[in-house]
Amino acid sequence: MKMIKRFVSYYKPHKLIFGMDMGAALLVALIAILYPIMTRLMLNDLIPNRNYQMIVFCGVGLLLLYLLRMLLNYFIQYQGHMMGVRMQAQMRSDLFQHLERLPYGFYDKNETGKIMSRMTTDLFDVSELAHHGPEQVLISAISVVISFFYLGSIDWALTGIIFVCVPFLVLIAVVMRNKMRSAFRRSKAAVAQINGSLQSSIAGIRVTKAFTNAQKETEKFELGNEEFKEASRDSYKAMGQFHSFTTFLTDVFNVIVLIAGGLFMYHGRIDFGDYSAFIVSVNLFLNPINTMIRFAEQFQNGFAGFERFVNLMEEEPEQDSVGATPIENVNGHIQFKDVSYGYAGDKHVLHRVNLTIEQGKKFALVGPSGGGKTTICHLIPHFYDVKEGEILIDGRELHTITMDSLRKHIGIVQQDIYLFNASIRENILYGKPDATEEEVIAAAKRANIHDAIMEMEDGYDTVIGERGVRLSGGQKQRISIARVFLKNPAILILDEATSALDNTTEILIQQALDELCKGRTTLIVAHRLSTIKNADEIAVVDEGRIIEKGTHQELLEQGGMYEELYRLQFKDFY
Repeated sequence: MKMIKRFVSYYKPHKLIFGMDMGAALLVALIAILYPIMTRLMLNDLIPNRNYQMIVFCGVGLLLLYLLRMLLNYFIQYQGHMMGVRMQAQMRSDLFQHLERLPYGFYDKNETGKIMSRMTTDLFDVSELAHHGPEQVLISAISVVISFFYLGSIDWALTGIIFVCVPFLVLIAVVMRNKMRSAFRRSKAAVAQINGSLQSSIAGIRVTKAFTNAQKETEKFELGNEEFKEASRDSYKAMGQFHSFTTFLTDVFNVIVLIAGGLFMYHGRIDFGDYSAFIVSVNLFLNPINTMIRFAEQFQNGFAGFERFVNLMEEEPEQDSVGATPIENVNGHIQFKDVSYGYAGDKHVLHRVNLTIEQGKKFALVGPSGGGKTTICHLIPHFYDVKEGEILIDGRELHTITMDSLRKHIGIVQQDIYLFNASIRENILYGKPDATEEEVIAAAKRANIHDAIMEMEDGYDTVIGERGVRLSGGQKQRISIARVFLKNPAILILDEATSALDNTTEILIQQALDELCKGRTTLIVAHRLSTIKNADEIAVVDEGRIIEKGTHQELLEQGGMYEELYRLQFKDFY
């Protein structure tokens, strides 16, 4: 019932169109009964009494009503579908906004392709249900009621015999419904699996080609494809059983009418006109039954999609702690106090980490991969929620600060740069959407990318392709740096920002980064120790613990892990 209420809530902004659609559907149902009424009237009265004028008058009147029904059907098909599309668009908008509010952890566990499947395939089925569902239920319900009373007006006994079959039809519908529902759920999940595999394979096509692993990707895709075939087989099997049984019952109705009506006519209970009218009119009952059969399939398909939509909408979004307030004029003093953290379902990645980064200082994290350096970087902008220990910014504990206000003061440059399939200007403007053209150019110049941009055919209007595929690694990195220059944050996080670059490009980008670091509190994660030798303080992180701390020279003199890492990197100079 809760799910139904949630579904119905999406009709509220479209009450007028919905009412008109239902009104049109009602008129279509009422017009449908006129043909058998006219048939009975002509067979029993107008034709035997040779009332040709009324025959022509009724025929013309019926034709005009059919013209009206054509216009009503056009309205139902066009405006009704548009109502469904608008509801689908609203659901998609709600889902997208919800996805934007979900935490980092959600995207650690869910594939992009599967999420996209819920945004597209599932919501299309929901839109079809939103339009056709109420309309078909209304028309079918009205038609069944009208057919009952009209057929009863011809002969109650014959009508009663037909309606005795209704409980059997209801019983079959109830038994088959749950089976169809389960099958359609599995089919939806299989489609999402295919979309996830497809998105992953296309995004990694260059890696696939480089390692000549097309066969491997095909095998992975075919696993999902086979699952889809199996799920579809189950759903269509359930659907086939439902259709075959219900179609058999409707055929039984016709046989009953034929035999019982013939016997009634033989014994003089009804005349030929009523018998003929009853045979024609019984379709008033059979047609809505067939409509409900089709609707049962559509309902299961659409509602399975809506359930998946709701499940995603019920994922817990990021929320500021109660009483959290914005932070203004950030200085950039950062402090970790006994911070321990583990990702969902995993053991702790950090163990009682204590560190202090003074305002405006350059602080570096080094150590083996997987030691927890990136996790520390992700905790500062509150991408993950710390339950053990405290993180303070300018003396304020992270939970007392609203996330948006905190992140506005933090700039991040990572090794894995994400650029949008848009122009260079739009990508730089991501740092400050309302920036002027002069500010964009100034940021690009400070990032040492302006000259390279101007050499491109379209300059700042150059579209860079998905993930910046038309740019070199160094160009992508410098555009990301320009984006941070434009943002002008008080705190800067550089997470392996130059590790994937050649030495020449690294020197060029390092100059831009040095410029970017001026006047900001900077946290640097680096494997190349040459890039952090001048840091104000360096911490060595291993297995989630800070095991050494000091300046470059102090750490070398300690003769611990830092000295060992440094000696390994520069062994040719020893």
